[in-house]
Amino acid sequence: MNDILIKKTTAFFKDAFGTEPTKIVLSPGRINIIGEHIDYNDGYVLPAAIDKIICFAFEKNNSNTSKIIAIDLDDSFEVDVTTTMELTDNVWTNYVRGVIHQLKIKGFVFEGFNCVFSSNIPVGSGLSSSAALECGFLFGVNALFDLQIKPVDMALMGQSAEHWVGINCGIMDQFSSVMGLENKVIKIDCQTLEFEYHDANFNDYALILFDSNVKHSLFSSAYNTRREECEEGLSILKTEFPDIQSFRDCTEDHILNLQHKMSENVFRRSLFVVKEIRRVSLACDALDNGNIEALGQLMFDTHEGLSVDYEVSCAELDFIVATLKQQSAVVGSRLMGGGFGGCTINLIKKGQEDALKTKLTALYHNAFGIELKIYDVTIGNGTSLYTPN
Repeated sequence: MNDILIKKTTAFFKDAFGTEPTKIVLSPGRINIIGEHIDYNDGYVLPAAIDKIICFAFEKNNSNTSKIIAIDLDDSFEVDVTTTMELTDNVWTNYVRGVIHQLKIKGFVFEGFNCVFSSNIPVGSGLSSSAALECGFLFGVNALFDLQIKPVDMALMGQSAEHWVGINCGIMDQFSSVMGLENKVIKIDCQTLEFEYHDANFNDYALILFDSNVKHSLFSSAYNTRREECEEGLSILKTEFPDIQSFRDCTEDHILNLQHKMSENVFRRSLFVVKEIRRVSLACDALDNGNIEALGQLMFDTHEGLSVDYEVSCAELDFIVATLKQQSAVVGSRLMGGGFGGCTINLIKKGQEDALKTKLTALYHNAFGIELKIYDVTIGNGTSLYTPN
């Protein structure tokens, strides 16, 4: 599939500019195996880059003006890279402008260039197409002008670009897009940005995303409320236990002992966070031991916590997970991402995927009248230069 995308992007570039691109960049989306709503709670996450990508084609154009074409949107814009970047009403261009802004404020010297890109990352499905756009675009400019930006700094600049656009994201999406390795998950410490790789030997299992095809409007307000509730819970913990600096310093007993001092919601949010931080470490142990069944159970436990204690699930996602949990071929399933819609991430024994897809699609449509979207994914490399064979 990616070969077709690469050929399409490079052919479009040649038609648009009359020359072959000098740099081709592949930038992936990401999944998160476990560690949800933990990036802003100083915990750990366990993401991986996937084989769904944005393909970029670049060349210098020996001017101060860059022309960027989004093939899939049938849209383009030009920008003078010597001027100050400003937000516009054309949202996708702001991510690109945000990257240029980061390069300029950090003092990097570059000129105008031509860029074309196209993607097979499903937009709006929680696979971080925006991070792939930022990081792939930055990677290409870095390679084109030999700016020698380190990979971790590219991730941080991509995050800053998204903040400039107005989305206060954590570091996980950009970090996994840049730093991913084939058949590896990355345990990222969201407090220090230290990271380590763990083998993801899913040889006998398929990673499948079931997209609920819904996005409930509660997401933005509820996300902010969850952050506030967690901050309140941590404040109470710090008052009672001065040695505690973050949720990672807590045990479940700390939370249980202070239940009487917390509102019901603050208690449940705090309890989920402490449990989820521990689940990430247990998931790494399970992967290191090749115990995929144990990993799957942790995924089920995470979904239960997200649904009951953190309350960011919805009827559609709960239906998908509950239905899959009854199937012996499914070893793990949970909602992935912020919640209130989007995808579930699922580990399914190979050889039984097709029957399960057919069954779940019918049951889901009967229950909600909504078409289920399905994405097969594998764990791939992070953002990289493509060299034609």
